Amino acid sequence: MICIPAEIPNELCAKDDELKSIYHIKDSVCIWILKTREERNRFMYATAGINQLGRRIMRNVC
Repeated sequence: MICIPAEIPNELCAKDDELKSIYHIKDSVCIWILKTREERNRFMYATAGINQLGRRIMRNVC
């Protein structure tokens, strides 16, 4: 396991884990907070199997 020390706001930690989506690449970690499980499931389905270009785009959205 790799742990990266960071100061995460309590508001983010308090959110239900099922409403969080975490994405990482070599130099970035992005955390999305979604409103409903259904929204998270749609997000996960839409981003499953994205290619390298898609990963770069997602990194720019963070």
